[in-house]
Amino acid sequence: MSEGNVRLRSWEEFKHLVIEKKPGSIVFILEQNGFSPNKELTSLRIIMLHDRRYYIFLDFPKGEALRETKIPLHRDKNGIFNLDEDEVKVILEKEFEKENLKIFSFWTA
Repeated sequence: MSEGNVRLRSWEEFKHLVIEKKPGSIVFILEQNGFSPNKELTSLRIIMLHDRRYYIFLDFPKGEALRETKIPLHRDKNGIFNLDEDEVKVILEKEFEKENLKIFSFWTA
């Protein structure tokens, strides 16, 4: 199968595939879910395109950081946790600096 979407279950698996597939860039999306019963309003979706297939990794809050990537969450003026887009980009750039990978936010790409 050379097309479609592949959802990756772990951050380590995503990082391994980035090293293996050597994409030129990845895209991340900060997603908001206002209907979450446990107040997990912000999640992170990271997408890598390689050979007409999208590799997708999702990370969700646990405490004051994301579960897998450990990216910190920040409280807004209402006390609700969220992610800082610029901070996420910097953390991902640092994580993948050896791979010379360009990191784009979906909203600013």
